[in-house]
Amino acid sequence: MTAPALIWDASYEVDLGPHVFVTAKYRLTRERVLEAGLATEDHFVAPAPASRDELGLAHTSEYLTKIENDTLSQSERWQLELPFNDEVRSAMILSCGGTLLTARRALADGAALHVGGGFHHAFAGHGEGFCLLNDLAVAARTLQVTGEAERVFILDLDVHHGNGTAAIFAADPDVFTFSMHQENNYPAAKPRSDIDIGLDDGVGDDEYMALLSEALPDALDAHTPALLLYLAGADPYHEDQLGGLALTLDGLRRRDRFVFDQAAGLGLPVAVVLAGGYAPHLEDTVSIHVATVEELMEVCGA
Repeated sequence: MTAPALIWDASYEVDLGPHVFVTAKYRLTRERVLEAGLATEDHFVAPAPASRDELGLAHTSEYLTKIENDTLSQSERWQLELPFNDEVRSAMILSCGGTLLTARRALADGAALHVGGGFHHAFAGHGEGFCLLNDLAVAARTLQVTGEAERVFILDLDVHHGNGTAAIFAADPDVFTFSMHQENNYPAAKPRSDIDIGLDDGVGDDEYMALLSEALPDALDAHTPALLLYLAGADPYHEDQLGGLALTLDGLRRRDRFVFDQAAGLGLPVAVVLAGGYAPHLEDTVSIHVATVEELMEVCGA
C-alpha cells in the first residue's frame, strides 16, 4: 500500500477575526506532522478548486450564484456564522476540491487525509454553522457521476450532527450516512441519517467506543461501499468549547484507530477529513488532528 497522501493548501488559513473556528489549525497540524517525522513534504499534495459543475452536483444553481455574486441575504449570512468574503469563498471552494482529491487518492492508494474539510452543515441551498459548501457531498456526488465510486459510506464522528449531509443524501440509497454525535447540541433540527446515534451529554471514552464498536461493523457490512469518507472531528474532546462529550486525547486516538482497522480489514479505501475542533487551547485541537494522521499512517501506511 502506498503511504497516504496528505491534502493541504496554505489558503485554508483565512482571517476570520476573533472566532472560535481558528483556521491556523490546518497549518499548525501540517507543521507538527513534519516535525514529528510522520510524513515528509512529498506526502503533501495541493488541491485544485472544485469546478462549478462539481459544486452543482451537491448544491443548487441559485445558491452557487449567490455565492459567486456575493448576494447572500443578511439572514443567510447570520446562519452561516462566518464572515463572508472573497477569501472565505475561495477557501471553501478549494476545500471541496481538496476532499474530492483526497477521495480519489484514497481510491488509488487505499487511504488519504485532507488537512481540512468536513463542512457537513451546508445544505444544497444554504450554508450554516461555519459551512458554506458541503465538501463531502461534492466529493461523493462527483465520484458517483464519474463512476469512480458508486456506493459511498459517510462516517461522521464530529460532535455535531451532520445535518446538511443527511439532508442532501436522504433519497440516495447509494450514499450511506452515519452520524454519531451529541444529541443535545447544534443543530436543533437533525434530518435523519441512515444511522443516527445521539449521545447523552458527558459520554466518555468507554461508552463511546462500545457504541461505535457495536454499530459500525454491521453498517459497513450491510452497505458494501467502495469508499469510506470519515469525518474525524476533534470536538468530542472533553474540553471543546462547542461540545459536551467527554472523550480524552487517548479516547479520540482509539476511535480513529478503530475506524482505520475496520477499513483495513475490509480492504476499504478511506478518505479522512478533519472536521471540527474548538478546544480553548489550540494546541489540543492540533494534537488531536496530528494523532489522526499518526494512526492513519500506522494502519494504512506503506
